[in-house]
Amino acid sequence: MSGSAHATAAARHGGNPILRVIGWISQVCGVVAALMIVVSVLIVCQMIFIRFVLNQSTIWHTEGVTYLMIGATMLGLPYVQYVRGHVNVDLLPIMIPNKARRVLAGIVMALTLAVVGMMLWHGYHFWHEAWDWGETSNTPWNPKLWVPYLALPLGFGLYALQLAADLFAMTTGIDKPFGLEDV
Repeated sequence: MSGSAHATAAARHGGNPILRVIGWISQVCGVVAALMIVVSVLIVCQMIFIRFVLNQSTIWHTEGVTYLMIGATMLGLPYVQYVRGHVNVDLLPIMIPNKARRVLAGIVMALTLAVVGMMLWHGYHFWHEAWDWGETSNTPWNPKLWVPYLALPLGFGLYALQLAADLFAMTTGIDKPFGLEDV
């Protein structure tokens, strides 16, 4: 944190229609992720009512909430990147000159894209295996696992898209490295 009184502004698009659409997609992902969390809370409340008031067993609740929370986490990635909500320690970027700051931001974004790309690749294969083999969870509810596993390639893919948009915005001068103004 730079010690400023307010958080860094959301990703800038500079009037670029592609960056604007990518930002809109990231915002939609944030809304969907928030709704998934709300649904998870409602399911937990229903589970508590069924177990402790009606004294009955629950079949799908715990598993459903787990899948919803994983989906919310994965779909929330592009939104958190869009609003610059990830943990940011900017002591080094504040101390170095603008040109070095730009290089450092480029390296950080490229490395992040590489890691996210690997997660996207493996997440896709994980999802595709579940789809291809028709895997189910082997629980009494027994849902097809490709449905919750889809959150992995979808979330990491949209996160990579937002990261690529941020990298483009920074390299073209639409956005500042680390959201810090030039000194």
